[in-house]
Amino acid sequence: MSDSDQTKNKGGRPTIKLTDLPDGWKKKIVDLSKEGASIVELSVELGVSRDTFYALCDRESEFSDTIKICKEYCEVWWLKKGRTNLENKDFSFTGWYMNMKNRFGWRDKTEIDQKTVISSEEPIQINFTKKR
Repeated sequence: MSDSDQTKNKGGRPTIKLTDLPDGWKKKIVDLSKEGASIVELSVELGVSRDTFYALCDRESEFSDTIKICKEYCEVWWLKKGRTNLENKDFSFTGWYMNMKNRFGWRDKTEIDQKTVISSEEPIQINFTKKR
């Protein structure tokens, strides 16, 4: 197979490259991320599907590095929302917390200490303790 055969598109839409993105794409998505924008919002801003967005992350190091920065800005924005609303009775901490879990992989950490007694006469004992 020749080099030209390997670079040919095997059908479907042409591969989107960084040069196909809107002018100023990097600044646009970084600015949106500084306002807590999601990956979906960023992909819509760029006019690409999520699949294309992730494909660009995989094959374009400049794009991938920019998205890593965007994720940091986004998380900082959301963290600040929680921090600055600590005394706000009307702030939905449950909604904020669920958002943090879904967006940033937060989870409730529960450590389980198990003691098992192996004997046909004694029941298995499991002690659940939550460590802070």
